[in-house]
Amino acid sequence: MGSIIHEPIHRELHEVNTETNKVDINRWCLTRYSPSVQQYNTIILFFHLIGPCIINLGSALFIIFGSAQQRSTAQTSRTPREHIYNQFSEHKQLLISPIILLILSLPRLIMSMLSECINPSNHRLLFIFGYFISFTPSMLIFIIFVLPSALYRKKFQETFRRPRRLIHS
Repeated sequence: MGSIIHEPIHRELHEVNTETNKVDINRWCLTRYSPSVQQYNTIILFFHLIGPCIINLGSALFIIFGSAQQRSTAQTSRTPREHIYNQFSEHKQLLISPIILLILSLPRLIMSMLSECINPSNHRLLFIFGYFISFTPSMLIFIIFVLPSALYRKKFQETFRRPRRLIHS
């Protein structure tokens, strides 16, 4: 919250008359930044996008290499490289998920970096796309986290098999 405190400070409310009779008034909330605040805002946007991805990837690599090291100590019949390969294949969803979330967040970052003013009535699809693209990672959680993981996929399938067994019994 502290990293984006500059945003509400620089917000301005503007009224735009859309009809000649001045009955229809649209209100737009705009942010105007000085060059230094704009540079800070850009850095914060990238940090909020890339920071969690780097932390997730680092944690996944820590889990994979830590598990491989423990297994190579306990099971000396296999090489450490084989243990690392097995851990990578076992925990591949930990590596795939942050990368997919990063890719899905890129359009939102691009939309927020557009600094020119656009008349929303002329570019409705652009604004609708920009609004709904921010929901894409949330809507695709099943595809991003459950399907790549063998364990989660197995548990998901078991959840649907259980009610069918109860119905047929």
